[in-house]
Amino acid sequence: MAVDHDRLFKELITMFFEEFILLFFPHVHEYIDFQHVSFLSEELFTDVTAGERYRVDLLVETKLKGKDGLIIVHIENQSYVHPSFPERMFIYFSRLFEKHRKPILPIALFSYDFIRHEPSSFTLQFPFFDVLQFQFLVVELRKQNWRDYIRHDNPIAAALLSKMGYTESERIELKKQFLRMIVRMELDEAKQRLLIGFFETYVKLSEEEELQLRNEVNEMETKEKQQVLELMISYEKKEKRKIAKKMLAKGYDVQTIYELTELPMEEIEKLKEKHW
Repeated sequence: MAVDHDRLFKELITMFFEEFILLFFPHVHEYIDFQHVSFLSEELFTDVTAGERYRVDLLVETKLKGKDGLIIVHIENQSYVHPSFPERMFIYFSRLFEKHRKPILPIALFSYDFIRHEPSSFTLQFPFFDVLQFQFLVVELRKQNWRDYIRHDNPIAAALLSKMGYTESERIELKKQFLRMIVRMELDEAKQRLLIGFFETYVKLSEEEELQLRNEVNEMETKEKQQVLELMISYEKKEKRKIAKKMLAKGYDVQTIYELTELPMEEIEKLKEKHW
């Protein structure tokens, strides 16, 4: 099944909008009044020339501290290379401004799996005159070293470790540090589930890697050791329950589900009773 990158990033940033701005744009964070934040409905634009339709990812209406007027923050996640992306950002900006007539802060979040230098401006100029110099803020996740973020008690930092620059040999350590961050932040269950689900979408360890991770956590000498183990066990059980529910819906018998998920038989029976 194809991953809906835009939906995942939209859910993440909607939940942790202030944390996103604080992490990547602290100079912007100090100006925004986060007591006044509302998320606007999706905007759909048609590119008549190309014959394509585009949906703006995230629009946030807010205020600047000490100011009465509203501003709009436009955050666009880009998970694939688009040669004319800066031009598209300008078109979004111009149409949004035409509709809302408010100051707009455009931000591009590049989340693909390789390093590529992305422009942060769109220009229109003649040899004799510069017509336009449009600029937008940029985050290029793959250029970020994940180790630089593990001391941030910031949920956005934890989730986006999965899209930052790491090597294959660092995957186990990456997840271990992610789990430690989750434990330290003491988030509620809904937020934990969102962050873990996002991370697992992009960093899925093999059974062998999960076993090695469990062994490394057992050898930890930090105060988070027991909490990390409990978090791992809790999440594994929830994933097994999800699998069991799907299997019940498809008509699998209890014994088969027990053998494949290793859930207690009585728990599968309870799930079956609820299902029916």
